[in-house]
Amino acid sequence: MSLKSILGYRPLSTDNKKSLQWTISLSFTAIAIISIVSMTVAFYSRSINTLRSNTIKQNEQIVDQVSRNLNSYIRSMMSISDTMYYSVIKNRNLTNERINNEMNLLYEANKDNLTSIVCASEDGAIIAASPVSSRKAGVDLKTQEWFQRAFDEIENIHFSTPHVQNIFDNSNYRYYWVVSLSRNVELTYLGTVRNGVLLVDMNYSGIEQIFENVNDGGVGFVYLCDADGNIIYHPMKKAIAAGLVKENNITHADHADGAFSERFDGVERDVVVKTVGYTGWKIVSITPTSELAMDMGQMRNYLFMVAIIILLFIVSGNYIISYVVTDPIRKLEESISYLEEGVANEDIMNEDDIFIGGSHEIRHLGRTIKSMIRQMKKLTDDMVKEQKAKRKSELDALQSQINPHFLYNTLDSVVWMIEGERYKDAISMVTALAQLFRISLSKGNNIIPIRDEIIHARNYLNIQTVRFKNKFSASIDIDPAIEDCATIKLIVQPLLENAIYYGVEHMDGEGEIKVKGYEKDGDIYISVSDNGMGIPEDVLKTLLTDKARSRGKGSGIGLWNVNQRIQIYFKGDYGLIIESELDEGTTVTIHLPKIPIEEYRKEEDAK
Repeated sequence: MSLKSILGYRPLSTDNKKSLQWTISLSFTAIAIISIVSMTVAFYSRSINTLRSNTIKQNEQIVDQVSRNLNSYIRSMMSISDTMYYSVIKNRNLTNERINNEMNLLYEANKDNLTSIVCASEDGAIIAASPVSSRKAGVDLKTQEWFQRAFDEIENIHFSTPHVQNIFDNSNYRYYWVVSLSRNVELTYLGTVRNGVLLVDMNYSGIEQIFENVNDGGVGFVYLCDADGNIIYHPMKKAIAAGLVKENNITHADHADGAFSERFDGVERDVVVKTVGYTGWKIVSITPTSELAMDMGQMRNYLFMVAIIILLFIVSGNYIISYVVTDPIRKLEESISYLEEGVANEDIMNEDDIFIGGSHEIRHLGRTIKSMIRQMKKLTDDMVKEQKAKRKSELDALQSQINPHFLYNTLDSVVWMIEGERYKDAISMVTALAQLFRISLSKGNNIIPIRDEIIHARNYLNIQTVRFKNKFSASIDIDPAIEDCATIKLIVQPLLENAIYYGVEHMDGEGEIKVKGYEKDGDIYISVSDNGMGIPEDVLKTLLTDKARSRGKGSGIGLWNVNQRIQIYFKGDYGLIIESELDEGTTVTIHLPKIPIEEYRKEEDAK
């Protein structure tokens, strides 16, 4: 294990060398940004609220003005109705007196705002009308809404919603939109009082003109509805009637006078409602919040420019201040870079190059680092020795688990061959056994080339083939490109031993063992497969755990032993992969990093 890996050395980049200065600068800058942004947002929110409040007040003033104009218009119509009723109708006996002249004079005086004046009896007969026109055929006044309402509530004056005048024919074939003002009146015939209806048709264009004047430009719009929510005037009335646009008129009609906000049809809107006296009509001002976007945008851009200028000054000042404050720390950091270079090259570290200066805390830090350097070399040397000793003891402990039972059985087989005068077979077995143990010793090295490990495996298979009298066949296929790569010794032979004793020992010549070695994704894989009876799933799950340490026979090294030795030496996801199916066989794959043996030996010699 190298000194760099023990200390976790990582070279410092330029950004890391400036980290303290940047941290201080950025911290103060962040605080300034947060403060400025918070103040800007608060000021912006307050400004927006003020803008909306001013807009609402302005709309309230507009609504008040419309209300005054509309009240004046309605009062003038009511005045016409009152004049006609109290000054003319009430003072006449209609048996022998007419009211046509007075009605015509009243119409002519107010014809700009009137369409017609009609007085009708309770049975729907027209007593007088101005201007004089022929009555439309089939028109029954008793079915008209204004007529019925006049008899339903005889004490009140009633206002209708806009409609086309449908009582008299018009010589120029034009249609006039009117708002009907109707009331119950007392008609005198032969000294008898009868009920009738006085109708004043107001020209709708007068109401329309009042609202068009306030809807011509500006922000939002104003519309008029009756107490039931029926729209009397709306700048988009045709679009609403066609279903292209929606309006929240029913809700507005039920709302009390005042200002409120709403979300309707996905749009945020500010609403002002005011009730018109006498009629119960509602004047409604609508201002979509989006229409304030232009003013909001200008204000936002102005605040943004001011905030950017302030931030530029703050960032510049913070950088200068942080540079002055961190200069002694920077010098100390630069002197420590020599220490880091020593760690990187595993050279002797020099404590005399450490900078001591600046504030009390920085000087104390420099002295502490000097003291640390004096002890670091000894500490790292001790750690390296301890790690090497620990790793060697672990490997030796696992290696010492090799059971000599295989040696005893092999020597018994040699004795049996000599007694049977099978000298050539005995010589071959003894030679294979000698090569097997020569590679096992490997001059005390735990890491050997894959080529030697495969030779060891071949010798082991030669011995076992003779012992088991050809009960199984074996083949070895190793990619030559990996033969000069490093591996831990004695990791293939235990897998072969398990394949023989657990897989093919009792198969009577039908057993088959295959060894393959190959490279995949930059790593090395060596697999040992057999066509034996397989391993039960519950046993398969525990083969590489501590529960498997006491299981097994043969050499006794076992799958757990091999997996542990690989993981002790090679960190990472290296070790054994076991796949098995009952009555199909088992495949155990060794996963190793690809390290050329020469490269490994150079690293070992350099330590």
